[in-house]
Amino acid sequence: MSSAMNYANILFEVADGVATLTLNRPDKLNSFTNEMHAEVRDALARVKGDPAVRCLLLTGAGRGFCAGQDLSDRAMAPGAMGSSQGPPDIGAALETNYNPLVRTLRGLEMPVVAAVNGVAAGAGANIALGCDLVLAAKSASFIQAFCRLGLIPDAGGTWLLPHRVGTQRAMALAMLGEKLSAEEAERIGLIHKAVDDAELMPTATALARQLATQPTRGLALTKRAIYAAATNTMDEQLDLERDLQREAGRTADYREGVTAFLEKRAPTFEGK
Repeated sequence: MSSAMNYANILFEVADGVATLTLNRPDKLNSFTNEMHAEVRDALARVKGDPAVRCLLLTGAGRGFCAGQDLSDRAMAPGAMGSSQGPPDIGAALETNYNPLVRTLRGLEMPVVAAVNGVAAGAGANIALGCDLVLAAKSASFIQAFCRLGLIPDAGGTWLLPHRVGTQRAMALAMLGEKLSAEEAERIGLIHKAVDDAELMPTATALARQLATQPTRGLALTKRAIYAAATNTMDEQLDLERDLQREAGRTADYREGVTAFLEKRAPTFEGK
């Protein structure tokens, strides 16, 4: 069963337990405007409110994934986003648009897969990297373009990069702004996998559909625990594992998993 919603700047469809959100401003390399942010927020609210959705797949239309902020958008003009005069208040733009987006993707209680189909630059790169599993076409690239504008990596970039690849690589990516190929991104552990261009969407869709058949609540708790480990001590993490495992053990999917194991059959998880 499939359903789709009509938007001007994104494509959104739900099928087979997977919500596919496609950034759809290909003539602008899917760079963000205020209007696109509003549509993405609406789509993500639908994802959170639909019990049939058990995985989110995020990708881009055309030859790019996302070039970050559209600098020609009126939100970047003098006087925009809370600045009465002079340059725009970019911090306000982050507080209004990008930070809620990153927090929502991180907090969704389901796996979030990014299929990076082309260049991912600036905030676009970090939105992709903020997803739980990142696949990229071999022709795709990641660019921390902020230094070219005198800015710092945002949309979680200053947290994601050192946690994924260490301080030295993070500093080089952020300060030099060099293009990083998908295959190099896989090699250094920045993304999950680089795949042939023609195989990107079939591979990403198959992965998302597989995840949508798994014990969604358990995966959500796993996601929470792994992300918490970045700032927890070992003792704090052990306590968190205890609490989350207690919650996981009370799910219908756990009962189904054990029953299927004892009955020597494949489990049928409902995500509950």
